[in-house]
Amino acid sequence: MTLYERVAALSKPYLGPATEQFIARQCKSHLKIDPANLTAAQLTDLAKWVDNSACLIMDKTKAAELAQKILTA
Repeated sequence: MTLYERVAALSKPYLGPATEQFIARQCKSHLKIDPANLTAAQLTDLAKWVDNSACLIMDKTKAAELAQKILTA
């Protein structure tokens, strides 16, 4: 399982069917990488962007919880 797949699996309970599209968009738009090339060194930045973006579609507390889970992927 790739790191991207682990992040997507952790995110699925929060983002549902939009998970892969949402996480891929964060990787491509903010990190400027292909999601398949996600590395552990980029998890902090990904978590930050997921927290910022997820706040727009869910409760701020849940977005922060998801960001914390991504840090441990």
